[in-house]
Amino acid sequence: MPRVKRGYVARRRRNKVLNLAKGYQGSRHRLFKTAQEQVMKSLRYAYRDRRQRKRDFRRLWITRINAAARLNGLSYSRLMHGLKQADINMNRKMLADLAVNDEKGFAELAEKAKANLK
Repeated sequence: MPRVKRGYVARRRRNKVLNLAKGYQGSRHRLFKTAQEQVMKSLRYAYRDRRQRKRDFRRLWITRINAAARLNGLSYSRLMHGLKQADINMNRKMLADLAVNDEKGFAELAEKAKANLK
């Protein structure tokens, strides 16, 4: 069987991993073995956290809407129910933005929700 000289293939593979590990501390950006372990873990975290970011933002929006709703005499769930009854279809991201930046506009929506609860 002929001898196989791998040439630059292994070096390219290692350098790809070491370039991904730039910015890590200690041997995690210097040594291939530890760098590869950390890069694999980092890629898993990145995959997981792309999904978790969506959850985190939804939680933040709900917290902001709830705080603004309570200033207007409603709870979050009653506000959302009232808006649904009033046939106002607005997503939580937009509602949270209104709650933070346009308090009068949010108060109007809260009044419409209150009116439709009764």
